[in-house]
Amino acid sequence: MHMKFNKTSQLLLVSSVSLLAAGAITSCGTDTVDFVYVASSLAAGTNNYGQIDIFEINRVSGLMRQIPESPIPSGGRNPVAEAVSPDNTNLYVVNRDDNTIVQFLIGSDGKLYPQNTVNTPGIFPLAVATGGSYLFIADTYQPLPSCSPAAPCTGSVGVYPILTAKQAQALTPPAIADTLGPPVTNPGSGASYWPLTLPSNPAHFILPTAINVLASGKYLYVTAYDSSVTPSVGYLFGFSVGASGALTSLNGGAPFAAGVYPSAIASGSNSAGTYIFVTDSTSGNVIGFSVASATGLLSSLPGSPYPSGNQPSAVAVDPNYPYAYVANALDGSVSAYSISNTTRALTRIRTYATGVDPVAIGIDPGTSHFVFTANFLGNGAYGTVSDFELSTTDGTLVDAQHSPFTSNALPTAVAAIPHGSSPQ
Repeated sequence: MHMKFNKTSQLLLVSSVSLLAAGAITSCGTDTVDFVYVASSLAAGTNNYGQIDIFEINRVSGLMRQIPESPIPSGGRNPVAEAVSPDNTNLYVVNRDDNTIVQFLIGSDGKLYPQNTVNTPGIFPLAVATGGSYLFIADTYQPLPSCSPAAPCTGSVGVYPILTAKQAQALTPPAIADTLGPPVTNPGSGASYWPLTLPSNPAHFILPTAINVLASGKYLYVTAYDSSVTPSVGYLFGFSVGASGALTSLNGGAPFAAGVYPSAIASGSNSAGTYIFVTDSTSGNVIGFSVASATGLLSSLPGSPYPSGNQPSAVAVDPNYPYAYVANALDGSVSAYSISNTTRALTRIRTYATGVDPVAIGIDPGTSHFVFTANFLGNGAYGTVSDFELSTTDGTLVDAQHSPFTSNALPTAVAAIPHGSSPQ
């Protein structure tokens, strides 16, 4: 979740009005802290592709405005998830209805340039994460002929290497750095995916909802629910990530309990260790886990689960300050929490109103000074993006100038890069 803006060269202009305008442009370029990419799923154009709105955030006021070239097509139908390459130079957009991941090169002015498209290993991809040298994708169903919404089967996870510039240049034809290589092979099956299987009930249909890789790149976690029982039962599957990208199930393949319907996941760390927060949409709370650094195994944090609003749909952890933020879809709100430096437990600060139906949330990666949500129902005709200024001293939020901001209809995901991180 990152962004940036172009530094325009000064022009020798005659009129004072033109000079003023040029100064305004230069100031805007300097004051941009991030570029934010908001995926909108409403079909548009001859191909019925979704759209990507490109916003810049002013570092002083938090004002978000779309760059002149925004929006651009998402490269596929129904974009539902986004991730940025670890070096912040490429954006990956997941298009559910086409089973594709589209790579976009990010220009120094925030513009997106489509590069390559790959098909996901499974059916109906819904979540993506990047970490280390790999991209991880969660698919609703395995790639089996019998799998469909009418005849569901269990979901799966795929892994793609993110190629270096040298590796990408060796392809035929040559490609740019951060191109995705062929999917990693599961050594246990020879397939290009890892199914989510419940050891105690292997015939049950386990459907993923979200995915997260730790900053170290060592461990991957996937939230999922058992759709074969009513009410559903939520789980958190853990995997270690090998040097080749191959996954090995943690805990003997047995997942960790994660409420009723886990909807989102985020991770972070402090002096006390690494932690994971999972939102439970049905129960209206946040489940906290401590991560054992040597094994990746999970244990409950003190006081977990922690109350949230109704139908929490997304969670973000500040990488630089001890705060976490949860978007509550039904309430149209964001709950702010402080994270204990000793126990990693959450303490709710307060809740703030957003637009209607916030489904994605991000924290500005340039300064950790702004929080933004993508509001799926927005103002009815269009989606909206709510933007808040974050107090780094106490975690409280204040509406940014002129928030909320209009996006294309039905926004589903957000990602961002810091200004100045992409040299293209």
